[in-house]
Amino acid sequence: MIIKELVNILEKIAPPQYQEVYDNAGLIMGNPTTEITGVLVCLDSTEAVILEAVERGCNVVVAHHPIVFKGLKKLNGKNYVERTIVTAIKNDIAIYAIHTNLDNMLRNGVNTKIAEKLGLVNLKILAPKRQILMKLTSFVPVADSQKVLNALYSAGAGNIGNYENCSFRTKGIGTFKPTGAANPHIGTLNQDEEVVEHRIEVVFPNHLERAILTALRAAHPYEEVAYYMQSLENENQEVGAGIVGELENAMSEMDFLHFLKEQMQAGVVRFTGPLSKNVKKVAICGGAGSFLLPNAIGARADVFVTADYKYHEFFDADGKILIADIGHFESEQYTIELLIEILQKEKRHLEIFSTRTLTNPVNYL
Repeated sequence: MIIKELVNILEKIAPPQYQEVYDNAGLIMGNPTTEITGVLVCLDSTEAVILEAVERGCNVVVAHHPIVFKGLKKLNGKNYVERTIVTAIKNDIAIYAIHTNLDNMLRNGVNTKIAEKLGLVNLKILAPKRQILMKLTSFVPVADSQKVLNALYSAGAGNIGNYENCSFRTKGIGTFKPTGAANPHIGTLNQDEEVVEHRIEVVFPNHLERAILTALRAAHPYEEVAYYMQSLENENQEVGAGIVGELENAMSEMDFLHFLKEQMQAGVVRFTGPLSKNVKKVAICGGAGSFLLPNAIGARADVFVTADYKYHEFFDADGKILIADIGHFESEQYTIELLIEILQKEKRHLEIFSTRTLTNPVNYL
């Protein structure tokens, strides 16, 4: 397998178009056509991780956090970012990061993995993204409409939540007159024609626009394909920040906090004052998630599990919710397990390793 094929696998799970504007997910460095000798999966691609990759015969590091967030003007090894890049270049190690795009996925996402560890059910995106859906409308002879729809479904259209092959179609009369050098599928040159057609409509994620149009043109019988695209304001319930779910059995607040600490292997849990009620609904955001507190409260969650809370931000709980800060590394550590599961499902001849290097910069006494 070459690096490009690995990238395609990962970006099918978490399209880079879903990363936040400040992020730098993707192939940070490396030649896409290089043959892979092994993949080392980590949370942070530090210099120590790069050296571990060399030791274990891996020439690709797949990390959650990008090592480069902004432009580098010099590579003098003056800080850990420059040293990591220099070491990777010297040893011909490619680095791929799959960050907020993986955070934002309901299926196979970072927060879903946390929810799995906590045994949550009935999962929903806490803050769904808007303006990432489009609708295609086209007009097809009735006899060909199912063939065209099947091609669109195969290209990724027609998925809404847990439903596939979703479309809408109505029957009507299409009119046209072939002229000049036209080579009509139906009709005769220089004569007005009427054809019974289906108006078909399907929804799809906007990053698939090119693939959808290619599929439409390949399957459509007409020489000139009539269609139009619309950007939708709808929320995409499969993509967005955070997750909210429910415990199968409610727990007291202190029982839940002990359970949380154990399941997430947290050295410490920082939390707001107990509200003397049971915990049933749980909101989650791996990494720094204070921006989602209003969403967690709006979802009527009993507790909000996240990381990187500042002192004054804890006051924002305001007696409405229990905030539980388990630490950034602790909240995202199972991303390594998630990525290995994703790659192993491909059943390719690929050596995949979990890093032995602890990259958590925070220690607890």
